[in-house]
Amino acid sequence: MDADERAADGAAAAVVHALADRGASLAVVESLTGGLLAATIVDVAGASRVFRGGLVTYATEAKASLAGVPAPLLAARGAVDPEVAVALAEGGRQRCGADWCLATTGVAGPEPQDGKPVGLVFVAATGPSGTEVRRLDLDGNRRQIRVGAVRAALRLLADRLHAEAPAPVTGD
Repeated sequence: MDADERAADGAAAAVVHALADRGASLAVVESLTGGLLAATIVDVAGASRVFRGGLVTYATEAKASLAGVPAPLLAARGAVDPEVAVALAEGGRQRCGADWCLATTGVAGPEPQDGKPVGLVFVAATGPSGTEVRRLDLDGNRRQIRVGAVRAALRLLADRLHAEAPAPVTGD
Protein backbone atom coordinates (compact mmCIF):
# COMPACT_ATOMS: atom_id res chain seq x y z
CA MET A 1 0.00 0.00 0.00
CA ASP A 2 1.44 3.36 -0.98
CA ALA A 3 1.18 6.70 0.81
CA ASP A 4 -1.83 7.83 -1.26
CA GLU A 5 -3.75 4.66 -0.41
CA ARG A 6 -2.91 5.03 3.29
CA ALA A 7 -4.10 8.65 3.15
CA ALA A 8 -7.36 7.57 1.53
CA ASP A 9 -7.86 4.90 4.18
CA GLY A 10 -7.25 7.44 6.96
CA ALA A 11 -9.65 9.92 5.36
CA ALA A 12 -12.31 7.21 5.05
CA ALA A 13 -11.97 6.32 8.73
CA ALA A 14 -12.27 9.96 9.75
CA VAL A 15 -15.38 10.45 7.62
CA VAL A 16 -17.06 7.26 8.83
CA HIS A 17 -16.47 8.17 12.47
CA ALA A 18 -17.62 11.78 11.99
CA LEU A 19 -20.81 10.64 10.28
CA ALA A 20 -21.45 8.00 12.96
CA ASP A 21 -21.03 10.61 15.69
CA ARG A 22 -23.74 12.69 13.99
CA GLY A 23 -26.04 9.78 13.21
CA ALA A 24 -25.76 10.67 9.51
CA SER A 25 -25.69 8.40 6.46
CA LEU A 26 -23.57 8.36 3.29
CA ALA A 27 -23.94 7.12 -0.28
CA VAL A 28 -21.62 7.32 -3.28
CA VAL A 29 -21.95 7.59 -7.04
CA GLU A 30 -18.81 6.62 -8.90
CA SER A 31 -17.65 6.83 -12.47
CA LEU A 32 -13.88 6.68 -12.96
CA THR A 33 -13.31 5.20 -9.49
CA GLY A 34 -15.46 2.19 -10.41
CA GLY A 35 -16.33 1.15 -6.85
CA LEU A 36 -12.99 2.03 -5.25
CA LEU A 37 -14.56 4.83 -3.19
CA ALA A 38 -17.23 2.49 -1.79
CA ALA A 39 -14.63 -0.21 -1.14
CA THR A 40 -12.41 2.25 0.72
CA ILE A 41 -15.34 3.31 2.90
CA VAL A 42 -16.50 -0.22 3.72
CA ASP A 43 -12.95 -1.23 4.65
CA VAL A 44 -13.48 0.91 7.78
CA ALA A 45 -14.77 -1.00 10.79
CA GLY A 46 -18.19 0.40 11.66
CA ALA A 47 -18.97 1.59 8.12
CA SER A 48 -22.27 -0.26 8.25
CA ARG A 49 -23.54 2.33 10.73
CA VAL A 50 -23.36 5.07 8.09
CA PHE A 51 -22.95 3.64 4.57
CA ARG A 52 -26.22 3.25 2.66
CA GLY A 53 -24.73 2.05 -0.62
CA GLY A 54 -23.63 3.34 -3.95
CA LEU A 55 -23.97 3.39 -7.68
CA VAL A 56 -21.20 2.68 -10.17
CA THR A 57 -22.21 4.64 -13.25
CA TYR A 58 -19.21 3.94 -15.44
CA ALA A 59 -21.09 4.22 -18.74
CA THR A 60 -22.50 7.61 -19.66
CA GLU A 61 -26.00 6.17 -20.11
CA ALA A 62 -25.90 4.80 -16.56
CA LYS A 63 -25.34 8.29 -15.21
CA ALA A 64 -28.77 9.21 -16.57
CA SER A 65 -30.65 5.97 -15.93
CA LEU A 66 -29.27 5.16 -12.46
CA ALA A 67 -28.28 8.51 -10.95
CA GLY A 68 -30.79 10.72 -12.74
CA VAL A 69 -28.32 13.03 -14.46
CA PRO A 70 -30.33 14.91 -17.09
CA ALA A 71 -29.63 13.46 -20.55
CA PRO A 72 -29.48 16.95 -22.12
CA LEU A 73 -26.73 17.91 -19.64
CA LEU A 74 -24.72 14.82 -20.56
CA ALA A 75 -25.26 15.47 -24.28
CA ALA A 76 -24.18 19.10 -23.98
CA ARG A 77 -21.29 18.80 -21.52
CA GLY A 78 -20.15 15.19 -21.59
CA ALA A 79 -19.62 12.96 -18.58
CA VAL A 80 -16.53 14.75 -17.25
CA ASP A 81 -17.95 18.04 -16.10
CA PRO A 82 -18.52 19.84 -12.78
CA GLU A 83 -22.28 20.10 -13.33
CA VAL A 84 -22.43 16.38 -14.01
CA ALA A 85 -20.53 15.69 -10.77
CA VAL A 86 -23.10 17.78 -8.89
CA ALA A 87 -26.01 15.98 -10.56
CA LEU A 88 -24.44 12.60 -9.75
CA ALA A 89 -24.07 13.50 -6.07
CA GLU A 90 -27.56 14.96 -5.77
CA GLY A 91 -29.16 12.06 -7.66
CA GLY A 92 -27.31 9.49 -5.57
CA ARG A 93 -28.30 11.18 -2.33
CA GLN A 94 -31.95 11.09 -3.33
CA ARG A 95 -31.93 7.55 -4.77
CA CYS A 96 -30.04 6.04 -1.83
CA GLY A 97 -31.91 8.00 0.82
CA ALA A 98 -28.71 9.30 2.40
CA ASP A 99 -27.90 12.46 4.32
CA TRP A 100 -24.67 12.88 2.33
CA CYS A 101 -23.44 11.68 -1.04
CA LEU A 102 -20.06 11.77 -2.76
CA ALA A 103 -19.61 11.56 -6.53
CA THR A 104 -16.61 11.10 -8.80
CA THR A 105 -16.27 11.61 -12.54
CA GLY A 106 -13.17 12.05 -14.66
CA VAL A 107 -10.59 10.56 -16.98
CA ALA A 108 -8.24 7.93 -15.54
CA GLY A 109 -6.57 7.21 -18.87
CA PRO A 110 -4.60 5.99 -20.57
CA GLU A 111 -6.20 8.08 -23.33
CA PRO A 112 -8.14 11.37 -23.22
CA GLN A 113 -11.93 11.06 -23.30
CA ASP A 114 -14.19 13.33 -25.36
CA GLY A 115 -11.42 15.94 -25.58
CA LYS A 116 -10.83 15.90 -21.80
CA PRO A 117 -7.26 15.21 -20.65
CA VAL A 118 -6.13 12.26 -18.57
CA GLY A 119 -6.17 13.25 -14.91
CA LEU A 120 -9.07 15.72 -15.15
CA VAL A 121 -11.42 14.74 -12.32
CA PHE A 122 -14.40 16.33 -10.59
CA VAL A 123 -15.53 15.27 -7.13
CA ALA A 124 -18.72 16.49 -5.50
CA ALA A 125 -20.23 16.25 -2.04
CA THR A 126 -23.84 17.02 -1.30
CA GLY A 127 -25.57 17.18 2.04
CA PRO A 128 -28.12 19.07 4.08
CA SER A 129 -26.54 22.46 3.35
CA GLY A 130 -26.01 22.04 -0.39
CA THR A 131 -23.45 20.76 -2.86
CA GLU A 132 -19.80 21.55 -3.47
CA VAL A 133 -17.67 20.41 -6.39
CA ARG A 134 -13.90 20.45 -6.79
CA ARG A 135 -11.79 20.16 -9.92
CA LEU A 136 -8.64 18.05 -9.78
CA ASP A 137 -5.79 17.81 -12.25
CA LEU A 138 -4.09 14.58 -11.23
CA ASP A 139 -0.89 13.00 -12.49
CA GLY A 140 0.02 9.35 -12.65
CA ASN A 141 -1.22 6.07 -14.01
CA ARG A 142 -4.84 4.87 -13.89
CA ARG A 143 -4.51 3.49 -10.37
CA GLN A 144 -2.87 6.65 -9.03
CA ILE A 145 -5.54 8.88 -10.58
CA ARG A 146 -8.35 6.72 -9.20
CA VAL A 147 -6.82 6.63 -5.71
CA GLY A 148 -6.25 10.40 -5.88
CA ALA A 149 -9.91 10.91 -6.77
CA VAL A 150 -11.02 8.77 -3.82
CA ARG A 151 -8.74 10.67 -1.44
CA ALA A 152 -9.97 14.03 -2.75
CA ALA A 153 -13.64 13.06 -2.47
CA LEU A 154 -13.18 11.94 1.12
CA ARG A 155 -11.21 15.10 1.93
CA LEU A 156 -14.01 17.22 0.45
CA LEU A 157 -16.58 15.52 2.68
CA ALA A 158 -14.30 15.80 5.72
CA ASP A 159 -13.92 19.52 5.05
CA ARG A 160 -17.69 19.93 4.73
CA LEU A 161 -18.33 18.01 7.95
CA HIS A 162 -15.72 20.05 9.81
CA ALA A 163 -17.17 23.33 8.53
CA GLU A 164 -20.68 22.31 9.58
CA ALA A 165 -19.72 20.95 12.99
CA PRO A 166 -21.72 22.49 15.80
CA ALA A 167 -19.78 24.82 18.04
CA PRO A 168 -18.69 23.19 21.29
CA VAL A 169 -20.68 24.09 24.37
CA THR A 170 -18.55 25.91 26.90
CA GLY A 171 -19.31 26.57 30.54
CA ASP A 172 -19.13 29.88 32.34
